[in-house]
Amino acid sequence: MLGILKHRTYRHLFFAQMVALLGTGLATVALSLMAFDLAGNDAGQVMGTAMAIKMVAYVLIAPLASALAESVPRRVMLVSLDLVRAATAFALPFVTEVWEIYVLIAVLQSASAVFTPTFQSTIPDTLPDEDDYTKALSLSRLAYDMENLISPALAAVILLITSWQGLFSGTVIGFIASALLVISVTLPTGAKPEKRRGVYERARRGFKIFAATPRLRGLMALNLVVSLAGAMVIVNTVVLVKGQFGLTDQHTAMAFAAFGGGSMLAALALPALLKRWQDRRVMLTGAGILISGLVLALPVDRLGWLLPVWAWLGVGFSTAQTPIGRLLTRSSHGEDRPALFAAQFSLSHAGWLVAYPLAGWLGSVAGMQITLVVLASLALAALIPAIRLWPSDDPTELLHRHDDLANNHPHTAASGREHVHPYVIDSLHPKWPE
Repeated sequence: MLGILKHRTYRHLFFAQMVALLGTGLATVALSLMAFDLAGNDAGQVMGTAMAIKMVAYVLIAPLASALAESVPRRVMLVSLDLVRAATAFALPFVTEVWEIYVLIAVLQSASAVFTPTFQSTIPDTLPDEDDYTKALSLSRLAYDMENLISPALAAVILLITSWQGLFSGTVIGFIASALLVISVTLPTGAKPEKRRGVYERARRGFKIFAATPRLRGLMALNLVVSLAGAMVIVNTVVLVKGQFGLTDQHTAMAFAAFGGGSMLAALALPALLKRWQDRRVMLTGAGILISGLVLALPVDRLGWLLPVWAWLGVGFSTAQTPIGRLLTRSSHGEDRPALFAAQFSLSHAGWLVAYPLAGWLGSVAGMQITLVVLASLALAALIPAIRLWPSDDPTELLHRHDDLANNHPHTAASGREHVHPYVIDSLHPKWPE
């Protein structure tokens, strides 16, 4: 897996992702502690609302990433967004009111909503070989897990010598280092569309591909399973550890680290597993693990039981998410890839938009047991359509009808009518054999 780091451009992008995520992980811990200081046992409500604002930004802003990708060079856009995120993180330690958290989170996450899908769509252009790209996806998942594992551990060490305000310094450093690493390489420009599309058309292109592709319709339902389980961990860990167990900031960091550790173990095993199992089987298994983890969390009453359950949820989280990039790449051409990654980013976070406030407010009002029952039930309800929508055979060749091509499109019949044909990748713009 590590052999692909010999590729200079990818290596710099990977480490840019790593340092930015480590900084983001520190900010996540700091934000939860800040919320507890400002709101006490109502910290779950504050975190739920803050994360809901984050998701609104992701859902509404992310589709614009594909529109910007056609007009702004990738490197310029990524570096500029890193600097915006660094400036916002610099302001967070000075927050004294809950509403100020919400404003700064909105700015920070709006920048991330454009940065992340643009960054993700750059990787398959950097590594066109599918095996290399699969390894890159696992390394990327590993990077996210490092955020969940190393960042809380690093936060626990930093908290021994300073308060939570000092954690945001690491966030600023991470974003600046990410910008410097992106500047140091030349990024692939990616395929350009045959004709220039309007902003509206570019923004909705990825959603049209999702609606036309069976495996991606199943992915939409799986996104909700992931968000419901993940929201429980992110929003309510601090409430469980500090509010119910009466433990410390360091114990909160340990719980986040357990989740990250389980996710990391799964990411390391996935490249080999994906050679034996289809993506569908792997991802549905991950969804089942997530639902079982929510059920196992019902009797949790101490840290010693919480840690293995959180680790199990981490395994499911990584297993359900890591292969997503493969699905998106197989379901699009280079020119549509930014739009499809942006659509996935937006659609997946629509689930988080529901899950974050639900986990936070329900946990505060009804208690953790009822919250777990509701989240597990909703996740199971989402898994059923995911299984039905994603065909078990998932063929790579289907009959497909172009509904959006002009009469003079080279794939359209001479008469100008719709043309039905087999295609290799089930997108709105199929690849024809040479």
